[in-house]
Amino acid sequence: MSQARLHLGQTLSFAADPFDQGPAAVRHERRGALLVQEGRIADLGPADALRARHPGARITDHGDGLILPGFVDAHAHYPQTGIIASWGKRLIDWLNSYTFPEEMRFGDAGYAAEIAGQYLDLLLANGTTTVCSYCTIHPASVQALFEAAEARGMRIFAGKTCMDRNAPDGLRDTAQSAYDDSLALLRQWHGRGRASYVITPRFSPTSSPQQLQALGALWAEHPDCLMQTHLSEQLDEIAWVKELFPKARDYLDTYEAHGLLGENGLYGHAIHLEPRERDRLREVGAALIHCPTSNTFIGSGLFDMAGLIAEGQRVGLATDTGGGSSFSMLRTMAAAYEISQLRGHALHPAQLIWLATQGSARALKVDDRFGNLAKGLEADFTVLDLASTPAIAQRAARADDLFEALFPTIMMGDDRAISATYVAGQRLKG
Repeated sequence: MSQARLHLGQTLSFAADPFDQGPAAVRHERRGALLVQEGRIADLGPADALRARHPGARITDHGDGLILPGFVDAHAHYPQTGIIASWGKRLIDWLNSYTFPEEMRFGDAGYAAEIAGQYLDLLLANGTTTVCSYCTIHPASVQALFEAAEARGMRIFAGKTCMDRNAPDGLRDTAQSAYDDSLALLRQWHGRGRASYVITPRFSPTSSPQQLQALGALWAEHPDCLMQTHLSEQLDEIAWVKELFPKARDYLDTYEAHGLLGENGLYGHAIHLEPRERDRLREVGAALIHCPTSNTFIGSGLFDMAGLIAEGQRVGLATDTGGGSSFSMLRTMAAAYEISQLRGHALHPAQLIWLATQGSARALKVDDRFGNLAKGLEADFTVLDLASTPAIAQRAARADDLFEALFPTIMMGDDRAISATYVAGQRLKG
């Protein structure tokens, strides 16, 4: 058994959901400690108490750094790493002008491996320890991301993106090949180490009813897998779906009718939902994934965080790289705050951090494994410098409590605020 390591610093963990209990849901130790052994959190509490209980542990002192759960990015497209922050397009134009040409390159296993490694290192530099990503139609793109994550010890959720229509030559599969490729990858990777396979129809416009039906059948055969797709991101997209599926009651029905609605479903964006769609998503316990920097960058609309949470929806937070304009979950939290403000509701810093950690882990149905600091959970955590730039430092110096000190880093922080990133107890950044 490896020797335990005691990490000293401020600690932030959750005793409850801050959307239910407000800031009181947060447990903050001004001088706290986290004991890590064999890749898991073995103890947590005040530093003096843990020093006394574990006198033989090695010490890593993070000073005034804030130790908190590693960030969890619940919706991303790693193949879009190279086209992030490309100018001036709406969703459908974005796909045709930037996304599809770049995704064509991922049939090259070497290129896929290069971008996969680069992408995960960018996440780690920004304090993100887990991601749920779309790949491309190429099995090599899936292999590359799983292999890169395995090499780093990261927990990863990913799947082959399936499209058999309304996409360029070279980026289309078929209903049968989508099923066959996905099944083969699922059998190879699902449950291997820290990997989970995710069944991945891109969205209804790029999948025929036959392909949606095939992927629904695959999900029914492997219900422990997650399924990820897009839903009601832009108004012109919704109009297109109505043209393609004239008999569907609404956008969600294009998934529901083909076996692609369930509690293990992840529905990205979900901005312009009809009342029936909201009711059905809540009834089945599906997860809605908020992608705020993407929603503003591509001009999609304003996610109804307050309304959806109030009605009992399960919500995660995500960068949506590369329609999203940042790899940073700090920037993503800031954008979520700004969008909520535009809808007349101010999200509390405790709620923002929860969305980026335990909330997203809950969306992925794995909050019993990570996403918080608690005994027995996987030791994925991040250390924040709450004075990483002069602008942030001068504001934090005036703070009267943790949340006032933390909020400037949420709003203005970037990778400079990430002092260290740990994955299964191993330091991978800082």
